[in-house]
Amino acid sequence: MPAAKKITAAQVRKDFNDLRAVVHYAKAAHEIGLWASERLLIERHFTAKTAPLLEAGCGAGRVCVALHALGYANLTAFDFARELVDQAAALAAERGAPIALHHADATRLDAHPAFQAPGPSLPAPRFEGCLFLFNGLMQIPLRRNRRRALRQLAAVCRPGAPFLFTTHDRDHSPAERASWRLEARRWAAGKQDPRLREFGDRRFSDDCGDTFMHLPDRAEILGDLAATSWVHAADHLRRELGRENAAVRGFSDECRFWIAHRA
Repeated sequence: MPAAKKITAAQVRKDFNDLRAVVHYAKAAHEIGLWASERLLIERHFTAKTAPLLEAGCGAGRVCVALHALGYANLTAFDFARELVDQAAALAAERGAPIALHHADATRLDAHPAFQAPGPSLPAPRFEGCLFLFNGLMQIPLRRNRRRALRQLAAVCRPGAPFLFTTHDRDHSPAERASWRLEARRWAAGKQDPRLREFGDRRFSDDCGDTFMHLPDRAEILGDLAATSWVHAADHLRRELGRENAAVRGFSDECRFWIAHRA
C-alpha cells in the first residue's frame, strides 16, 4: 500500500475548488451573510467606512459583500480558490457591490501585482484594516506558512491597522480538551493520521467536501502574532459575544475571535 500523502497547499486549494465546497460557501454567502459576532466586532474596530480594507480568504463573498451593504466603500478581497473568487464576483455584481476581487494566495501576496508597491518611491502598505474570517488562516498547512501569511498581510497594512481573524480553539470545552489529550497520545505513539503535518491538524470529510483545518491553542496564536509584526489587542470566544441564530450555528461551531494591530 502506498504511503499516505501529506497535506499540501495544493490539496487544500483543490478541496476548495471542489463543487461541493463551492456550493456550500456560495449558499452561505447568499443566505447567511455576516454573523452577529462578526458584525459586532467589525463595527467596533473598523469605524472608518471609507478606509481601504482588505479581506483575506474571502471565499464566495459572504463577508465582503455584506460589508459593502453596511456602507464600507473601499474594499479589496482575495482568495486562493479560483472557483470561490468567481462566486464572490458574481454575488458582488448581483448586489451592486464594487469590490476589487483577486485570485491570490495569502502566503505570496508579494508576488501578486495587485499587492506590490506601485513604484520605487511609494510605500506598499496601504490598507487601514484587514480581516481573515471563518478560520481561513488555519486552513494553511504548516505553522511557518501561516506565519508567512501573517507577515505578508502585515506588509500591506499601515501601522496601527486593525486585524480581525478567527481560529478554532483546542481548549474551549472539557470535551475538546479530552479529545486533544487522546490525540496527543496518538502522536506520541506515532499513530496519528499519516496525512497530517503538525499536532493540531485535522482533515475530515462531510457533505461539503474534504476540509483541512489546524486547531491551535491560545498560546500558539499569541506567539504567531508576536513573531509577525502584529500586536495582540483582545480575543473572545464567539459565545462570549452573544448568541448566533440557527443558520450560523449550523454553518460553524465555536471559534475564537482575535483582534490585533499592525505594529
